[in-house]
Amino acid sequence: MCAKKITYRPSPTALLNPRCDPSFKAMFTQETEESNAALQDFISVLIGREVRKIALVPNEPPVDSLNEMQMTFDVSVTFDDGERADIEMQSRSQNYDYAARAEIQAARLLNMNSHRGDNWTSRSVYQISVLNFQFDKDDNQPLAWYTMTDQKGGHLAGKLNVLFFDLVKIHKLVGTSPEKLTRLEKWGLFLSYAENPKYQDYIKNLVESEEGLMKASNALNMVSQDDINWAIQNSIFKAKRDYNSNMQYAQKIGLEKGLKEGLKKGMKQGIKEGKKEGMKQGIKEGKKEGMKEGMKEGRNEEKLQVAKNALSMNLGTIEQISELTGLPVDVIKNLASSKL
Repeated sequence: MCAKKITYRPSPTALLNPRCDPSFKAMFTQETEESNAALQDFISVLIGREVRKIALVPNEPPVDSLNEMQMTFDVSVTFDDGERADIEMQSRSQNYDYAARAEIQAARLLNMNSHRGDNWTSRSVYQISVLNFQFDKDDNQPLAWYTMTDQKGGHLAGKLNVLFFDLVKIHKLVGTSPEKLTRLEKWGLFLSYAENPKYQDYIKNLVESEEGLMKASNALNMVSQDDINWAIQNSIFKAKRDYNSNMQYAQKIGLEKGLKEGLKKGMKQGIKEGKKEGMKQGIKEGKKEGMKEGMKEGRNEEKLQVAKNALSMNLGTIEQISELTGLPVDVIKNLASSKL
């Protein structure tokens, strides 16, 4: 009896998420006519002119040892006229300066594309980032194009170009009839909802209205049949979930530590100030570390309230709260019992 084959694909019709970096690259870099035609159409739409022919450029980063082996999920291509583009999918916002990052990447691309010789000749380059988040919330346009200009808006040679394609700004158009959409908007909606079963019928109509999207849809369906691509996508999503969980846990631990430190420092200073003046002001240091307000009570009744708060927030053992407040252990125990 043969063992049942294990597959990572959720269902026979499930599609990879094109907003996941490796799935995005897989869709556009297959050695098929449809994959190449889809990429050619996508680039043509983004830069506003028809690109007649493109060729993929290997762009895996060099490594010095096996431990440094890695993959880059950018799609790098050259045009028939010698121009070059690097397209990347950014599925979530990271903690770095995207503007500076894009400029540096574009500068490197231009340097690679420049010719060696006696004159300054080079074809234009395009650093294109497809963003699944908002880069500039003050700009409602989904496509932002940056190039070098002077203070009056005059352009230089136009060799260095940075483009941001913001998918989030197109989400509001989902459901709009295809004939009312631009090619750019159609591409944005396809990339945003292609794998979502809820929008299956809408995406089908969208795809049928545009030849380039038809090619992309076929390419996505083809790579979605490969279990390796699902394994890679699942590992990416798992890594992102692990990262998010670790960040949430770190924030929780930081908050708890801040609250405890704030309580400890606030109570020490609060009781001291209470003896002198009846606690005229709250504790600022506790607020910085996690306590929004310092303790205002310094008398015995105020100690009781502080102890009640500490118990309700689980900020320490009965003995620890007794030590911090100066109240007897029996009193803290009685307060804890009354909370039950």
